[in-house]
Amino acid sequence: MAMTDEAQAFWLVRLGQGALRTETLAPLGGGEVEVRTLFSGISRGTEALVFRGEIPESEFERMRAPFQVGCFPAPVKYGYISVGRVEAVDAAEDAELIGQPVFCLYPHQDRYRVPASAVHPLPAGLPPERAILAAQMETAINGLWDAQPRLGDRIAVVGAGTVGCLCAWLASKIPGCEVELVDINPQRAETAAALGVAFRDPATAGPDADLVIHASGTSGGLVGALALAGVEATVLELSWFGSQAVSLPLGQAFHQRRLTLRSSQVGSLPLGQRARWDHRRRLQLALSLLRDPVLDALITGEEAFSDLPRVMARLAKAPGATLMHRIRYGDCT
Repeated sequence: MAMTDEAQAFWLVRLGQGALRTETLAPLGGGEVEVRTLFSGISRGTEALVFRGEIPESEFERMRAPFQVGCFPAPVKYGYISVGRVEAVDAAEDAELIGQPVFCLYPHQDRYRVPASAVHPLPAGLPPERAILAAQMETAINGLWDAQPRLGDRIAVVGAGTVGCLCAWLASKIPGCEVELVDINPQRAETAAALGVAFRDPATAGPDADLVIHASGTSGGLVGALALAGVEATVLELSWFGSQAVSLPLGQAFHQRRLTLRSSQVGSLPLGQRARWDHRRRLQLALSLLRDPVLDALITGEEAFSDLPRVMARLAKAPGATLMHRIRYGDCT
């Protein structure tokens, strides 16, 4: 008889309340691999919306994570940032994965079994502790593809959360570009300095930007982003507001300056990339870009998996200065 095994998983059992549940793993088979989790990451913006029940009903299906169980609003097992080590494989051709650290778009769970195609081996030089930034890096890459920055552009990134910081860091690598990271929180100046990017508060941010990337998740931030844009500039919206309504001043100088307000969403590749890129290639790029140790500045805390219900409730209500929060599982050696 096939053997089964148990795992611990984090569930949103009802809005505003999470819990760890014991689950029975199905027998390994069908080209699957078994992963023991080392770290997971809390996607503070999206997971907070899920935790508070702010996912619009119209988006219930489009917002499903790859290995989500249950349905919005609750109960639901949701998440997509997991780094672990492969402990077993079903197929002989996957034997080289045994012992390898991998990234997977899986919810918070200490052990799981997924198709081998769902795991992404970490490139040499990328520690598992930092690989939890992969999903946010992927979003930043997609955002810059949509934004289409050019050599020498003046670029303002409004919102110094994890995605905003990664966008600013990537944009700063483009020759000739002048990048400012704009945020109302003065503590973000230290993060910007670690990334080698100029920091400004909204009052001192440079005007007439060629490109503005908005990632603050607030309506006030988007209003400020429109104000920073120069004539015929693009404002790229990377925030997702869930069920929140956003009011914008589209009178005033919006039309006179011929601004473009454009959305970006990581679930779809930009049209210009679709002929040659797929989601796997994009995630592999994201992992390779995470090898720079300066990005450790974006991981601002770590707590044990056993504390996740309490941690998630705290971050959904009062995140403070948190960027990426790392969850540690058992012995992570």
